[in-house]
Amino acid sequence: MRNTCLNEIHKLAKVNKKILFIGSDLGAGTLADMQQEIPDQFIMEGISEQHIIGMSAGLAMEGFTPYVNSIAPFLTRRCYEQVLVDLCLHNLPVRLIGNGGGVVYAPLGPTHLAVEDIAIFRVIPNMTIIAPCDAEEMVRLVKQTVNWPHPIYIRLAKGGDKVVSNKKNGFEIGKAILLRPQGQGLFITTGVMTQKAIEASEQLEKEGIQCGVLHVHTIKPLDYQALASLIPKVDVVVTVEEHARIGGLGSAVLEYCSDKIPKHTSKINRIGIPDKFSDKYGSQETLLEYFEITVESIKNLMKLKTRN
Repeated sequence: MRNTCLNEIHKLAKVNKKILFIGSDLGAGTLADMQQEIPDQFIMEGISEQHIIGMSAGLAMEGFTPYVNSIAPFLTRRCYEQVLVDLCLHNLPVRLIGNGGGVVYAPLGPTHLAVEDIAIFRVIPNMTIIAPCDAEEMVRLVKQTVNWPHPIYIRLAKGGDKVVSNKKNGFEIGKAILLRPQGQGLFITTGVMTQKAIEASEQLEKEGIQCGVLHVHTIKPLDYQALASLIPKVDVVVTVEEHARIGGLGSAVLEYCSDKIPKHTSKINRIGIPDKFSDKYGSQETLLEYFEITVESIKNLMKLKTRN
């Protein structure tokens, strides 16, 4: 997914001299072709993320569109004040691309997990937050970021993930995509967890339980119209995310229901990371199993709730 994202930025930059790529110690060979072809639009600043945010803000004020790429926990936690004050307060068109959203960097331990990134950016006015579900959706997303008038945070997964999106569904920032029609239940998901929700939905269908899958690639601005249309039609809603249960997609859905359709709030069930630091090392899948964010756990929760 990351390579797809960066390659699409390279394509855009070749035809638009105002598009810049700014990286933070991303390893030798990152966008080597871009560095050779259009070196004036390629900047590698090293391990200085806070500085990079300030620099990108200045460049945006001069009419450029910077695409900033770094590891998600550093880009979100370390740079929080700069993102809030330098970018969002001025509503500048800077695109922040966070590698390793969720527990991708599980082998490196809790310091490198990005499980609160959505929560801390969601509270900042003017910020747009997007988590595509696969590389093909990333291609459609990047094209739309060029003229988007606000700051954007793009949450990247590990890469090599199964493709579950479909070009015929299109892509529009702020508009969720119904990938499977609702029945008794509805999964509301984001990012690569959409893949697990689809698999759970397919397994449940074989057991006679019809569950839709609403892929919310844009967590902010949230597609309130889709929620208002779908939630009242089902008995159970399960939100699924590779993020803390506090402040993420599930919280956003609950907030909307509480404010606008309160009689449906009791339908909402959330799957995500509990309110504790991880003391585990291993693979991404190992940690997801530890936190019970698996196809089986997603399926079992929906099955339990639809039968109650």
